Amino acid sequence: MGKVTGFMEYARIDEGYAPVEDRLKHYKEFVVGLNSQQAKQQGARCMDCGTPFCNSGCPVNNIIPDFNDLVYRADWAAAFHVLDSTNNFPEFTGRICPAPCEAACVLNINSDPVGIKSIEHAIIDRAWEEGWVQARPPKHQTGKKVAVVGSGPAGMAAAQQLARAGHAVTLFEKNDRIGGLLRYGIPDFKLDKVHIDRRAAQLEAEGVTIRTGVLVAGKDGLGKDSKVTNWAKETVSPEQLKAEFDAVLLTGGSEQSRDLPVPGRDLDGVHYAMEFLPQQNKINAGDKLKGQIRADGKDVIVIGGGDTGSDCVGTSNRHGAKSVTQFEVMPMPPEEENKPLVWPYWPIKLRTSSSHEEGAVREFAISTKTFNGDKGKVKSLTTVQVEFKDGKLSEVKGTEKEWPADLVLLAMGFVNPVSPVLEAFGVDKDARGNARATTDFTGGYATNVDKVFAAGDMRRGQSLVVWAIREGRQAARAVDEYLMGWSDLPR
Repeated sequence: MGKVTGFMEYARIDEGYAPVEDRLKHYKEFVVGLNSQQAKQQGARCMDCGTPFCNSGCPVNNIIPDFNDLVYRADWAAAFHVLDSTNNFPEFTGRICPAPCEAACVLNINSDPVGIKSIEHAIIDRAWEEGWVQARPPKHQTGKKVAVVGSGPAGMAAAQQLARAGHAVTLFEKNDRIGGLLRYGIPDFKLDKVHIDRRAAQLEAEGVTIRTGVLVAGKDGLGKDSKVTNWAKETVSPEQLKAEFDAVLLTGGSEQSRDLPVPGRDLDGVHYAMEFLPQQNKINAGDKLKGQIRADGKDVIVIGGGDTGSDCVGTSNRHGAKSVTQFEVMPMPPEEENKPLVWPYWPIKLRTSSSHEEGAVREFAISTKTFNGDKGKVKSLTTVQVEFKDGKLSEVKGTEKEWPADLVLLAMGFVNPVSPVLEAFGVDKDARGNARATTDFTGGYATNVDKVFAAGDMRRGQSLVVWAIREGRQAARAVDEYLMGWSDLPR
């Protein structure tokens, strides 16, 4: 513990943002990270608690007090090695993780938590600048072959761990670039895709074979009614993978969007968020795209109050929308949580994103009843206020209202992975439609199908990037144990 009284002497310093009027003109990252002195002060605020709840609050169990202290002592190289020991991709989590570690920070009981996420961000950016991030190919090959299906954070983490263990890993991705929802779900202004590209190069240098544009599914693919992004040019069957590889790990995302089946749902102009967001990312990457869904000059309504909805708000404002309104069916949460009641767990409180600050009207406790159109195109929607009464959601009489809407984006979360993929493998599903597999120490992440494993959103359901990295790492160890009878990979 470098500064015994640091938590009393220094205030929390949050990362800054470029001015709204400037950042709305582009799709580049606009967060202003901490400089070395600011990061040192934030590291000094860490109390090095006897029981560091931040460690357990972090899904990958980052050794947070240690790297906080090392940053305070200006030993950045050592701080990077501590961070790298538990997290394959800190540049992802340092940018887009909601930081459950900070909610669990002991200082958060009655003060502002240590800026753990901003310190992590500073460490990994410094590591890339200094050239400390290097490929670590294995010294020996095992002769075993592993297929990892899905190249989001779970698949990338698993592929990296398995390659470092000496297995011949092939990473399959149905789209034209790896990254999964990191690539085509999260806007570039929150996560520049150069960070994914650098890690892809590292994976290849460590021996991972990357195959993009390959859909792993049965003969019917994803099904004719699927709205899931898919730019595959080739299809590989589960039978082919099971015959060619010694183990198969399924790490696809929970991509089946939750629908809103109310009258007028089939009108032109009503789209899933995941039809809208990937298109802009492809345009930013330099791709040519016909018929892009645009918000220019339109009254845009985003249905869903989570991160995906916020991403739709930010993208719509960059298109030049006339107005942007975001609906949330739940009541507005309190601005501040009751810390003694909820600490160290993730609190329910009002969260205002950088996209909200760029311009949006937020409506809470509101439900959409109909989409209204003219000549097949959406022109408005009708809503009603709702309340929780007797344990269920009820409409409030006399609160119906019509809202102008030229573009409606459905961002109500994801219900399960793409069913045809799991069905093609014959993998049992749980009640939510996810792959059924446990996280037990023995036989963890294994499905009912011999040598087929599942991890990430494919097994867990819709979750955070940091949870995907955790599951990818743990599943890699489980696969390594299955193949070799033992494993020294960290769990």
